[in-house]
Amino acid sequence: MENRPAPDPAKLLQYWMEWERGETPPGRTMSNLKTHGLRDLLEGLVEASSGAA
Repeated sequence: MENRPAPDPAKLLQYWMEWERGETPPGRTMSNLKTHGLRDLLEGLVEASSGAA
């Protein structure tokens, strides 16, 4: 994996909420979520939940 900062859940939620309010188009929202680590966050959550089962 590249040397990237850890995902910031608060920032990701901010991008999502901007989209829900209609302030940001879907394409820009997806770009923001991808750029700021949504995939890394989700993969980490899946790993954590799989390890707990």
